Amino acid sequence: MTLISRVLGLARDVVVARLMGDGAAADVFFFANKIPNFLRRLFAEGAFAQAFIPVLTEVKEEHDDAHLRAFVARISGTLGAIVFVVSLLGVLLSPVLAALFGTGWFIDWLSDGKDGEKYLLASTMLKITFPYLAFISLTGLAGAILNTLNQFAVAAFTPVLLNICIILFAMYVSPELAQPAYGLAWGVFVGGVVQLAFQLPFLFRAGLLVRPKWGWHDPHVKKVRTLMIPALFGVSVGQINLLFDTFIASFLMTGSISWLYYSDRLLEFPLGLFGIAIATVILPALSRNHVGKDARGFSDNIDWAVRMVCLLGIPAATGLGVMAEPILTVIFQRGAFSAETARMASYSLTAYAFGLLSFMLVKVLAPGFYSRQDTKTPVKFGIWCMAANMVFNLILAIPFGYIGLAAATSLSATLNAGLLYYTLHQQGVYVVSRTTLLFVVKVLLASAAMAVIIVWRDIGDAFYDFALVAQIQHVAVSIGLALVVFFGTALVLGVRPAQLTPAQAERSSVRSE
Repeated sequence: MTLISRVLGLARDVVVARLMGDGAAADVFFFANKIPNFLRRLFAEGAFAQAFIPVLTEVKEEHDDAHLRAFVARISGTLGAIVFVVSLLGVLLSPVLAALFGTGWFIDWLSDGKDGEKYLLASTMLKITFPYLAFISLTGLAGAILNTLNQFAVAAFTPVLLNICIILFAMYVSPELAQPAYGLAWGVFVGGVVQLAFQLPFLFRAGLLVRPKWGWHDPHVKKVRTLMIPALFGVSVGQINLLFDTFIASFLMTGSISWLYYSDRLLEFPLGLFGIAIATVILPALSRNHVGKDARGFSDNIDWAVRMVCLLGIPAATGLGVMAEPILTVIFQRGAFSAETARMASYSLTAYAFGLLSFMLVKVLAPGFYSRQDTKTPVKFGIWCMAANMVFNLILAIPFGYIGLAAATSLSATLNAGLLYYTLHQQGVYVVSRTTLLFVVKVLLASAAMAVIIVWRDIGDAFYDFALVAQIQHVAVSIGLALVVFFGTALVLGVRPAQLTPAQAERSSVRSE
């Protein structure tokens, strides 16, 4: 289901790229969509889910169904009220938000500069996109409940509906408007409504579609609230870094925000398909391990997750880094998305690719803390890494512009992953197994062999003179050969499917002892 969602997300980006390219209106739409999406990560998919799922698991395991329903009613009423107020404030204060995060545009507006219109467009567009926060936060709540019940498919499929809405509005509404970006903004708004409506019948069937109630002082709601406040920083440090990137990019040349967006979207494909999907599955499992005091199972589950993200993340990062421009050209280059846009976006994609494995590791190591209801440790690291990212940005953005911003984000993610693992190791909660270390070495060697094949297939500038069909064929053959070489080399080196289960790690550990 996550694969379907990501494929539709890529199709959505192709449609948006064709319509908007990397012009001023594109920069503004991506800007206006990023702020509510950042808050969505805090309230829905990020800090809230990390705090809510362990507590919900605890209530489910230790209390009866009536107690569970009462908790769901109070948490939904409390979260719903908060995000409604935040959404309303976002709409009313959209000019302030546009000035805060798009300071470069705001300064131009004050001085009648060339980018002043971007500020006005951004403040108007935020009024349309900000209510999306309320709908998607409640959608995230419903999805977290279903995930705790081991019904992962519904929540994983739900983003497909948002992608469909944006595609439809881009194709049929935007062309009829004087400013096409407004059509995309309304697509986001409607997509939020549709996603929430889609999940309600599944909650009803699970017996947990209850009347929301205010429950600020409920003991379990209070526990979620206590865990969530520090997690706001810890789990969303990457998103905060991206917002800071947007702030700096507003001072850079027109197109910088769009180039970062397109490269980030390609990075999000493997990150969402592998990293977030694995993290979504592992958090309820780790929470059950913790409640059941199963330390060995807890460690084995994290070790499995690390092994999986290395198997999938290392070759994905290698492929994106080596084939950045051809992939961007084949996927996006049509309509307003030019060859120059593909070339500029490829530079930031390569910089992001270096941090892909770190982004994935953060996703699977952070649940090692949240499942134990420890949100203070990740938030401490989150603050450190956020500060480090700002320093990296200031150091790298001056000589390298938007490419430096992408590189700084990758460096801060690597620092975050390293701190999370070091602390789990120090606490005796998780130590990477010898099996996994050997496994990672084999994956690195297989990825290196894959990279050699891709470079050997490279035909230089002649590729960009091909017709689109020939370009697609060339990229498809290169990816196909790369996969054959990767998996073939991995098999020769001794990687076996049985190593992809937690049980295999346990057996290997027993043998090593």
